[in-house]
Amino acid sequence: MILPFLIIIPLLAAFLITLISGEKDNWAIVLSVLAEMSLLTLALFSFFTTGNDTFIYEMSGWKIPLTICLVQDALSGFMLVIVNLIALTSLMFSISYIRQYSSPWKYYALFMLLITGMNGVIATGDIFNLFVFMEIALFAAYALVAFGAKAEEYEAAFKYAVMGSISSTLILLGIGILYASTSTLTMANIAAELQTKSPQVTHWVAAVFMVGFGLKSAVMPFHAWLPDAHSSAPAPISSMLSGVLIKALGIYAIIRIFFNIFGAPPVFLTIFMVLGSISIIIASYLALGQWDLKRLLAYSSISQIGFILLGLGIGTKLAILGAVFHILNHAIFKSLLFYNAGAVEMALGTRDLRKMGNLRGALPVTTSTSMIASLSVAGLPPFNGFFSKLIIIIAAVQSQHIAYAIIAVIGSLLTLAYFMKVQRYGFHGETVVSEIKKPVSLGMKSAMIILAVLCVVASILIIPGIREITMDPVVSVIMSKTGYVQSVIGR
Repeated sequence: MILPFLIIIPLLAAFLITLISGEKDNWAIVLSVLAEMSLLTLALFSFFTTGNDTFIYEMSGWKIPLTICLVQDALSGFMLVIVNLIALTSLMFSISYIRQYSSPWKYYALFMLLITGMNGVIATGDIFNLFVFMEIALFAAYALVAFGAKAEEYEAAFKYAVMGSISSTLILLGIGILYASTSTLTMANIAAELQTKSPQVTHWVAAVFMVGFGLKSAVMPFHAWLPDAHSSAPAPISSMLSGVLIKALGIYAIIRIFFNIFGAPPVFLTIFMVLGSISIIIASYLALGQWDLKRLLAYSSISQIGFILLGLGIGTKLAILGAVFHILNHAIFKSLLFYNAGAVEMALGTRDLRKMGNLRGALPVTTSTSMIASLSVAGLPPFNGFFSKLIIIIAAVQSQHIAYAIIAVIGSLLTLAYFMKVQRYGFHGETVVSEIKKPVSLGMKSAMIILAVLCVVASILIIPGIREITMDPVVSVIMSKTGYVQSVIGR
């Protein structure tokens, strides 16, 4: 069984890094990169060998529901691939970037703890252990946001910790209510027991979870912590926060709980569509007014999460496909954009678009890959972002949600507008930049090139024949509540 190793390996790596690393970060780099390469390999193998099957790992001699279990299905495999793919590129980007900070070896230990928490959230079939792994990831994230040790970063980390504590308290309250009602913490057993309980129990707990996990995913109006945290953190951590953390701790948890446990109550699907639409439009307008590149990207993340939530709220098979595909696409192009921002900040010493200029000569790789990422997030063909947004819009039209389809189109146009601003002022401005403070390393360039290629290559996943192998099993897991319950406890 592969799943335990996806938790054990990064946890062991974090321990070993703190044990053997000295003033230099060489051993920390070697251990973390080897660990992450192993994790990505295991995640890919797990995903492509699972298909429509479900595998259960019981962590003792006891059986469900008396034991803690790990669940490997298409959805968990898909999310594990995304998390560990972005994590590997973040480590590649970090090698030279993080050396500008003091005690860089501590960064890698915290990074491995972050991966431990996210992998654990995705793999567990026990709702209390989901909470435990979530807290492991969050504590590492708080420290990483403040890693630069500046007043701005401490403030952002403090705000993130306060909002994270509020959301975690609400989630723990919801878990307590579920346990009091069902006498079990195994998610599949909770789903089965709730069928015999009053619908009011489901609705009350779902409302609490909506706020708690809404804060984790930074959907509006629960987004207040995100712009500061994402803009203040080191660039590779910004990519992890935006690309995978808010999805693993927020969107994935929402999908698993609201669809596989609660059975997608219609009232909450409507709430998803409303909150998603609000996030798309308001966050886009806020992004339009930003001149700080990383802050603009942070508001853009809120807007793109809105597209995912809109697809989930529509709830049809096509809409779920679009939402799932956009989870992958957003992880790729938004992580790339944060790498671009980090490379520019390191080279020029600024994140202000007005102080940049024409970077084609000084930073050709960064400029070219930023253009690809901008076109992808704006939803222009043939890049991956176009297809996931188009699928969501078509699904909205097919399900007679014309107003939501129009909102998605307007959101895409606004996204194009503020990324045209990014390209116009930040990378193709009038002032030609010929000298840079620090060069962009090979590792940083490699991470950007890999994700730029994926912005194009990922589009093949929706081609018939490939989609049936990769995306359709994930959609089936989300849409089939009884399938998840039976595969876990009906063996």
